[in-house]
Amino acid sequence: MTSHDAAPEQFDSARQDRQLDTGALRALAHPLRIEIYDLLSQRGPQTASSLAAMTGESSGATSYHLRELAKHELIREVDGRGTGRERWWERPTGGVSLTNPEALRTPAGKAATQLVMSEFLTRRHQQLMRYVNEALLSAEALDESEAMIATSTLRLTREQTEELSTELRALITRFSDLYRDQEGDGVRVVSVRTDVFPLPEGGVGS
Repeated sequence: MTSHDAAPEQFDSARQDRQLDTGALRALAHPLRIEIYDLLSQRGPQTASSLAAMTGESSGATSYHLRELAKHELIREVDGRGTGRERWWERPTGGVSLTNPEALRTPAGKAATQLVMSEFLTRRHQQLMRYVNEALLSAEALDESEAMIATSTLRLTREQTEELSTELRALITRFSDLYRDQEGDGVRVVSVRTDVFPLPEGGVGS
């Protein structure tokens, strides 16, 4: 599983996702830290106070977790912005891989990976369902200009699956590079989730 900020890096041999080691995974393996990390990805630079308002936690708690995330370079302080009492934090541009084969060989690494992936996927599902439930209140919102929610079942070889994944990621990266710093009226934060994985044997639907 790979997690990107609002502007993922190009998917090619020169620009690879950062693969989190066991230490970074364990630092991230906390529900509030994952929420903070995700908010920095989706909403851009924030302070401990603004994150406290978003999460319902105290600024002391968010400040502590921000420092813990920074220890493993999962986030960084924004240069030239803020003061000693009101520091701004951001997530570095680029993708991170949450599945490190080395980490998965240890019980601690495996447990941290499972918690992090579960929390991320739960947050994405909650965001999707919130959108769906809110969109149902407005008939005008249920059109392709607002969102695309679709599921497809394909029959592919391993090589074809890899080709599909590469092309999907390249398309998303192209749009990210084109509109990385776009601001202005009508610009919104949009979440794109692509899931490509083999179904269990005997579980293929129509």
